[in-house]
Amino acid sequence: MAGHSKWANIKHKKSRSDAKRGKLFGKLVKEIMVAAKLGGSDPLANPRLRAAIERAKSENMPSDNIERAVKKGAGELEGVNYEEGTYEGYGPGGVAILVNYMTDNKNRTVSEVRRVFSKFGGSLGESGSVSWIFEKKGIFTFDINSMDEERLMEAALEAGAEDVVQNAEDGVFEVYTAPTDFHKVKTAFDSMGLKYTLAEISMIPKSTVHVEGNDARRVLRLMEELEDLDDVQGVYANFDMPSEDMEDVA
Repeated sequence: MAGHSKWANIKHKKSRSDAKRGKLFGKLVKEIMVAAKLGGSDPLANPRLRAAIERAKSENMPSDNIERAVKKGAGELEGVNYEEGTYEGYGPGGVAILVNYMTDNKNRTVSEVRRVFSKFGGSLGESGSVSWIFEKKGIFTFDINSMDEERLMEAALEAGAEDVVQNAEDGVFEVYTAPTDFHKVKTAFDSMGLKYTLAEISMIPKSTVHVEGNDARRVLRLMEELEDLDDVQGVYANFDMPSEDMEDVA
């Protein structure tokens, strides 16, 4: 998706402040707990937990915090019982938006999400209203100036990736995988010393909506405020917009 990797990089930059990092750690703890609850506490037998732990480590979360979250999720320590789900809606310009949440109070969460949508001229939709536009994929991005395309293509396809795309506007190569192959491809890249700038399982849109100017800025502010909600784990959208509009929130 045009803008997908750039939005991810904007989020990464913003997460460097202490306040943002504390909020990020809280979201990572929730993901670890839910993953351990659903699939058990052994990362080798639980791919979702393994991915959550790797993400936490990449963000320099202390090992004690990770271990405690695993134990709480697995029921070895007392913890909060979270449930997860997805809200669907539309932003300015008809942009489709998915909001993944984990919460111990759904009434609070839906109220906060609806408030943010309304604030920026968006609206929540019915279940299934926009989810069909997206598909779950693993994605890696590599700096276009520090990676040889032919080498990356060969390594990615050999590791089991589905596609390699050059995104010149964002200055990156994007590698896409099936969700079940994400960890295998990541392990292969790590073993070869290939340095990616982003590695995550995400919701990638099959089609995009172009927005610019005021609509573009409102879409980005809407996504930013949704991401800032404590109960929200991830926000995905199908916008395409000029680079100068995206830089406004960087």
